[in-house]
Amino acid sequence: MIPRIQTLNEKKLVGRRLTMSFADYKIGELWRTFSPRRKEITNNLTNDLISLVVYKPNHFADFKMTNEFERWATVEVSTFDNVPSEMETFDLQGGLYAVFDYKGLNTDNSIFQYILGTWLPYSDYVLDNRPHFEVLGDKYKNNDPISEEEIWIPIKTK
Repeated sequence: MIPRIQTLNEKKLVGRRLTMSFADYKIGELWRTFSPRRKEITNNLTNDLISLVVYKPNHFADFKMTNEFERWATVEVSTFDNVPSEMETFDLQGGLYAVFDYKGLNTDNSIFQYILGTWLPYSDYVLDNRPHFEVLGDKYKNNDPISEEEIWIPIKTK
């Protein structure tokens, strides 16, 4: 699987966040609190959902299943006006990303093992310390083997 290398412009996101680890993975809880209220966000730029992760700088260098990170359930907005109660804003800074078009179950982590363990070490890039995210568009279907999404990995040249 070959990614496209793309420069992302800054995005304004609104949503909810939850601290978790891979050992205590609470993504279902996060989306259950966000999804019923997402229609309250009135200035969306698209219908896409963005599932974003903020890792600590040493998360992968000293990887443990118990390392905590922040996971966000968001949508992109034009402005931060009228943010619904109990939701937060996130400024996603721009930069270089490797974008993988993934088709398959969202619970199959082998794609991330491939990206981080196979593609990245043999590429001209290293991970950059910026958020990772997935764009869940019209073809995304939760827990469906024909689901499609975009996986955005922050990179910089070696």
